[in-house]
Amino acid sequence: MNAVVRRCVARAGIPCIWRGKCFSSGSGNEPAESNRVTPMLRHLMYKIKSTGPITVAEYMKEVLTNPAKGYYVHHDMLGEKGDFITSPEISQIFGELLGVWFVSEWIASGKSTAFQLVELGPGRGTLTADILRVFSQLGSVLKACDISIHLVEVSQRLSEIQALTLTEEKVPLERDAESLVYMKGITKSGIPISWYRDLKDVPKGYSFYLAHEFFDVLPVHKFQKTPHGWREVLVDVDPQASDKLRFVLAPCATPAEAFIQGFYGHQLHDVLIAPGTADLTADVDFSYLRRMAQEKVACLGPVEQRTFLKNMGIDVRLKVLLDKAGEPSMKQQLLRGYDMLMNPQKMGERFNFFALLPHQRLHGGSQERNARQSKTPSSSVAGFNELIWQ
Repeated sequence: MNAVVRRCVARAGIPCIWRGKCFSSGSGNEPAESNRVTPMLRHLMYKIKSTGPITVAEYMKEVLTNPAKGYYVHHDMLGEKGDFITSPEISQIFGELLGVWFVSEWIASGKSTAFQLVELGPGRGTLTADILRVFSQLGSVLKACDISIHLVEVSQRLSEIQALTLTEEKVPLERDAESLVYMKGITKSGIPISWYRDLKDVPKGYSFYLAHEFFDVLPVHKFQKTPHGWREVLVDVDPQASDKLRFVLAPCATPAEAFIQGFYGHQLHDVLIAPGTADLTADVDFSYLRRMAQEKVACLGPVEQRTFLKNMGIDVRLKVLLDKAGEPSMKQQLLRGYDMLMNPQKMGERFNFFALLPHQRLHGGSQERNARQSKTPSSSVAGFNELIWQ
């Protein structure tokens, strides 16, 4: 079977007020844990002393996904007690509108008899849960479609949280640590769900790929412009303090530029302090994603989050929920969530949506060649245009 990416919605980015503050530290009041020598720091120092300075990309990979000490493998970083809060944790409306988007695209693409919803880095499973609730509510529309859920997750701890969120406790999970599908079960709405450690292990098929705050944590290389040209930034042991790391410049020139930041307790955090205890994130270069697509698929966006959600009918959905909410506290929670998602000074203009779709989705199969040369799609796509049911 051919590996064809049918759909991809990626929401990622760094608030614009932080751009240019490459290695800003936090408030200065990080917990004591940030000031001690962590197991990850010992591991990195041993590695650097053995083989020399490492790239920022290798540093990110080790700190975030090392099987023994990685941040994502052993931390529940989401929610008010975690290091950051994502849109699905703020309001149920976010995931519900994405669920509507998938159904809208399924209809516009010809109502296939089956599709896979594949989420990369699904967090606590909240986003998928909200999407599945919409699928259930639109069961009469989707009744003839065979749907399956596929989650790509490297963290055993998070996968267990996702299972608690998504599956029916009466149906025990199947676990096989040696299999490509290391866990599988049935969702509360009766849909089969499987977990994988690597995207390439997901079965090929007609799929919608969802990457929410995923691209911004992929390892990146960092470069700095000097009077002698571009130099790659590496991570080395600080000779002035044997228990600290520092950035150094490589002696050879490099052709690109990127930057990296860190989060700890919802605050900016020095990325070299207490590695393994804080999240690392990098700005997403959407133009790079577009170039990588090489015109093999159509690219839409990025568009600001508030524009996408407005087009998807967030105001209508908010009114429905407010009318149903009995308690004043519930109404206030809904309004606070809406403000966080839509306010330009919060998430509204600082986060973006980006989609990759087959050319024939926008122009029809017979016009595929012309579609690759056209910058303006001839068919509207929900979110990037106002939602219209077909």
